Amino acid sequence: MTNLYPLPLADSVLGKPFVCASTSMQELVRTVQQVARSNAAVLITGESGSGKELIARALHQHSLRCNNPWIDVNSGALPEHLVESELFGYEKGAFSGAESTKQGLFELAHTGTFFLDEIAELEPRTQVKLLRVLDGAPYYRLGGVHKVSVDVRVIAATCRDLGEVMHQGAFRRELYYRLSQIHLKVPPLRERPEDIRPLAQLFLRESAPAITFSPHALEALQRYSWPGNVRELKNTVVAAGILAKGPEITLADLPPVINARVRAPHGASPTRLKEMEQQMIIQALAKTGGSFQPAAVMLGISKRTLSRKLRRYEIEDAHCVAA
Repeated sequence: MTNLYPLPLADSVLGKPFVCASTSMQELVRTVQQVARSNAAVLITGESGSGKELIARALHQHSLRCNNPWIDVNSGALPEHLVESELFGYEKGAFSGAESTKQGLFELAHTGTFFLDEIAELEPRTQVKLLRVLDGAPYYRLGGVHKVSVDVRVIAATCRDLGEVMHQGAFRRELYYRLSQIHLKVPPLRERPEDIRPLAQLFLRESAPAITFSPHALEALQRYSWPGNVRELKNTVVAAGILAKGPEITLADLPPVINARVRAPHGASPTRLKEMEQQMIIQALAKTGGSFQPAAVMLGISKRTLSRKLRRYEIEDAHCVAA
């Protein structure tokens, strides 16, 4: 049965249900609850697309700074010659083209949360200044003569092994330890397969609520390894919902690399596939005591679709099946 576990203290993150049916994600959520109201710097690591920004936003949303600014920046997307001016600001006339004073992102995040994504890409010179700011030291804007003080909770994230980057000499050791006062690891989707079906159903409800998954399509999603993690799953579901040729997403609507993972044993015939689907329905009804709605959710289909399939397979008495 689909489980949509809300984050503690709220029902959603950014107005959306927070799916964590797996034990590992439930443990991560409990840790988020513990550290959210502290001012400790948090380092979030995990593969690309695994949900690091969602965890960062959850930390802000459930912190005492939740009504104050949230500022985020992708460190790797900032041009090297603009990193310092973007983070710390500049005064009028500091360089050619600086026609007015500009506040840096740290100032804009004052009293709130500053999320530095892809922190491993930050150039060494900026790392030194960032370390001083994290230690509470005032700093100068570029070309400035007056120091600026900020009160900011910093959350950083990276898909790289920051410890390894540090050992290679590309990341300052003291900054690594300062950023990782709390270290949260987001597990890849392949290590929490219990989350795949509820996530897929959530994404489909958001993008194409009139369409459901066939049992075989859900099985294919469940068996795929998802190297692109949650982001890849979402993109796949949205595309399948758009391209589906009927009221259900079938194996044929999924990319070949995914639907190839589910094949009928020994080239089973359409009759055999029908028998397999019928057996899945009977098993789902047995597990739910003959209750249609939970069985439909377990199968990833609507209650109406389940009723139609029951008539097709002449399964007339669901309660007898359960008995």
